[in-house]
Amino acid sequence: MARPRSVLITTTCAALGALVLTALPASAAPPGPPGRTDHAPRPVREDGGPESAASRLPRAFGAPDAAPAARPGTGYPRRTALTVPPVDPADRSVKLGLAPYHALAPRLNALQRLGDRVSVEVAGRSAGGHELYLVTVTAPESAGQSREQERMRERIENAPAAAAKDPRIKAAYKTPVFFNNNIHGNEWEGTDAALKLIEELATATDRKTAGLLARTRIYLNVTANPDGRIAGTRTNANGFDLNRDFVTASQPEARAIRRIAIDKQPAVMLDLHGYVNGTLIEPTTPPHGENYEYDLFLKNSYANALGMEKAVNGLGYTPAKDGVEPAVIPFRDMPEGWDDWPPIFTPQYMPFQGAVAAHTIEFPMAVNNEEYDTLPVAELRRRSAINVGIAGVAMRAALDYTDAHRGSVLADQIETFRRGAAGEPQRPVSEKTVPGVPGIGPEDVYTTSFPRAYVIPAGRSQRSAVAAARLVDHLVANDVRVGRAADGSYVVDLRQPKRGIANVILADGRDISGDVSTMYDISGWSLGLLWGATVRRVERGPVPPVVDTVHAAAPTGSVAPRGDLLLRLDDPKELVAVNALLARGVAVRRTENGAAVVPGSARKAARELAERYGVVFGATKERGTAPLARTRVAASASAGELFALREMGFDVVPVSAASLNGGFRWAAGDVLYVSRGLDWAELNPAARSALRASGAGVVAVGADGAAFNAAAGLLPVTSVAGNGDANGVVRVRGAGSPLTSGAPGHAFVYAPLWFTGLGAGVRTDLSYAPVAPLVSGHWRPLADGRGGPADAAGWAAVVSGRTGYGAPVVLIGTEPLFRDHPKGSFALVGRALLSR
Repeated sequence: MARPRSVLITTTCAALGALVLTALPASAAPPGPPGRTDHAPRPVREDGGPESAASRLPRAFGAPDAAPAARPGTGYPRRTALTVPPVDPADRSVKLGLAPYHALAPRLNALQRLGDRVSVEVAGRSAGGHELYLVTVTAPESAGQSREQERMRERIENAPAAAAKDPRIKAAYKTPVFFNNNIHGNEWEGTDAALKLIEELATATDRKTAGLLARTRIYLNVTANPDGRIAGTRTNANGFDLNRDFVTASQPEARAIRRIAIDKQPAVMLDLHGYVNGTLIEPTTPPHGENYEYDLFLKNSYANALGMEKAVNGLGYTPAKDGVEPAVIPFRDMPEGWDDWPPIFTPQYMPFQGAVAAHTIEFPMAVNNEEYDTLPVAELRRRSAINVGIAGVAMRAALDYTDAHRGSVLADQIETFRRGAAGEPQRPVSEKTVPGVPGIGPEDVYTTSFPRAYVIPAGRSQRSAVAAARLVDHLVANDVRVGRAADGSYVVDLRQPKRGIANVILADGRDISGDVSTMYDISGWSLGLLWGATVRRVERGPVPPVVDTVHAAAPTGSVAPRGDLLLRLDDPKELVAVNALLARGVAVRRTENGAAVVPGSARKAARELAERYGVVFGATKERGTAPLARTRVAASASAGELFALREMGFDVVPVSAASLNGGFRWAAGDVLYVSRGLDWAELNPAARSALRASGAGVVAVGADGAAFNAAAGLLPVTSVAGNGDANGVVRVRGAGSPLTSGAPGHAFVYAPLWFTGLGAGVRTDLSYAPVAPLVSGHWRPLADGRGGPADAAGWAAVVSGRTGYGAPVVLIGTEPLFRDHPKGSFALVGRALLSR
C-alpha cells in the first residue's frame, strides 16, 4: 500500500510546503529558510552573481583545471603545508562566530600535527582563486597498503562481479565516506562541524574510533565554495549556484567535487546546507531519477536518514525552547516538490559515481540573507551553534550507519556497478524489493530502458565534429567509457559500470509533465540534444566494434592550405575564434548565411586558433556581404549568461538602469543584451535618447526582454508567455535565416515564450515544432488550459528585424545560454550579437 502523501503536520513543515508552492519574483532573493533556496515550482530567472575579476576573465572551452600532483605511491597520512591567506576582517563568517576562510589553513595545518590520522590536500581552486581543502581522516597506511586500497577500489568499479566474491575486499577495503560542506557560500555551518569532527577523530583514544578509522576513509571537502563563504553569497565568484552545475560542470569547484567522486568513489555522502526548520534530511519526494539503481539507493538512504533523524532530534531542541522543529524526511513526510529527478545537485550526482546513500541535510536555523542583516549578533551566533551541532551529529550518525552496515553498503555499491557492466535491467522499487522502507507506492517507480549503446559520429560538418569532440571529452571527464570505431565514430557501450551517468548525458530524457504538479528545479537537460552533436541510440546489438579506448576526443581543428578561409559560426568555439581574430584587427566579413570569411593573410592566426579550439577553417571563394566588427555587449543578464557570453569571447559590460541613467557611453558597434533586471520605464529620457542615438542593436531574451521590447517600441510583435513553471528540451525548426543557419533542432526553455502578430519587416528565425514540441521536461498548461506546449507549437521562438531608427533587434523566447548549459544554442546568440 502506498504511503499517504499527507500535508506535513508541524507548522514549520507546513510553511515549507507553502514555500514549495510559492513562486518567487524573478528579481527577488528567495524568502524564508528553504534549503535549496532558489526553489520554487515556477522556474525563476537566475539571480545575477557578484562581479569579480575572475568572472571577467575569458576561459577557453574545455580547458582543464589545474589538479594537485598525483601521488599514487604515497600512503597516509599525506601532510601538506597549506599556504595561509591574508587575514580578511570582512569575511562574513566572522559575525556568526564561525571560522573565516583565512583561519582554515592554519587550523588544518595544526590538525595535521595532532597525530597520524589527518591528511590534507588541495583539491583545486575556486573561481575566485581560493584553494579547496580536501581532508582525509583514516588510520595510517603504508604506501603498499594505500596501493592495495586503490587496487580494490578499481576492482569494485571495473570488475564488480569478481569484487563481489573477493574475500580480501570484504575483509580489508575501507569504506569511503564523503562530507561536502558549504557549497552554498552563505550556508556556513557544515565547515565548522567538519573541523570539529576532524579534531575529535584525530584525538580520540577509544576503541570505537580506532575501529571506525581502520575500516573507513572519511573525506571532507571543508568548504566547497570559499568565494561565497567569504562574501556571504550563495554563489561563487562567477555568480554560479554550484549546486546546479553537476551535469554541466562549468565551474572549477564542481569539477573538483566530480574529481573527488571519481577518485575516492564514496559509498555514502552528505551535502551540508541550510536552512529548513525542521532539519530536512533526504531521501526525496518523487519523481526519482530514472537512471539510478534506486532500490539499492533508497534502501540505504532511508535507513541512514532514520539514524540521522534520531540523532538530530536526540539533541533535545524544541520549538518552544529553541525554535527548532523536529526533523523532516521528504520521502516520508512530503507529497512532492523536493525531488531527486535532475542530476544537477551534488547528492543526485554522487550515485552515478557509486554512492548508495547520498543526502542533502538542511540545518534549521536561518542566519543568512535578511536574518544576517537584521538579527543581533548574539542571536545569530546562538543559531549558528545549533546548526553546527546538528551538522555534527548528522555526520556522526552517517558514520555509525556506514560502519554498522559496512558489508551491505559495499555489497550494494558493487552491485550498482555490476548491474551496469552486465547490462541488467533495473529493479523497480516496492515494499518487496526494498524491505524496511514503508509506504512505497507506484508514484515512486521511475526506471528507464537502457539502450545497448550510443554512437556519436565524429561528423563531417564542422559543427558536428567540434560538438562531438566536446561531448566525448565531457563523457570521459565523468568517467564514462568511450571507444572509437574504425570509421572514427565514438561508441558508448552501455554495458559498463557507470551506465547511469552515460545515459544521463546522452539520453533525450522524458516528459514528466503528467507525473507531478510541481518540480524543484529543471526537468530536462539532454546534452545529447542540446550540445550540438549527433547522437544515435542503438537499442540492441550489434554494437560497432571498437578499435581503441578514447581518453580524449581526436583533434578536430584544421586550416585550408590556400586561399581565403570560411569559419562556420555554428558552435561557441567558432564564436570565440572569430572574436579572437576581430580583437587582433583581422578584416573578417560576414556571408549571407551568417558564416565568417577570413582573409588568407590571417592563416597563421587561424592555425593557432584551430589548434586551440578545434575549429575548422575551410577553403572559400566567397567574398562576404559586410564586414564584422568587434562587439561590446552591454548586458543586463544572469550570471550564467554573462559567463557564456565571455566564454564566446565577447567584451561584456554589465549594465543596469542606474548605470545607463548615469551617462553610459555607447560606442559604435555596441549591442544591448537584455534578459533580466532592465525596465524601459526606469530609464530616464537622456538614457533612452542615448540608446536610440547610438544605433546599438538589441538582443532581448525571455519575458523581461520581451517586456523591454514592447515598452521601448522596438519591434512590432506580440509576445505570449507559456506556463511560467515550465522548463525542458523542445524541438525547434530553423527558417534558414543567417541567425539560425546550422542551428541544432532542439533548444532549452525555462518559462517559455513565443511570438505572434509579427509586423512589417519582422522575420521568424526559429519556431517551435508544429506538433508536440516538448521532448523532455515538465510543461503543463495552466489551470485555464492555456500556456502549454500545444499552444506554442508552430509559433515563432526567435524573431528579428530593425527598429524605425535602423537598429537591429533579435527577440528570443527560449533560453539559449541557461546556466552555461545548452552549448548548441550559444551560436544563435553569438550570431545575433555580430549581426549589426
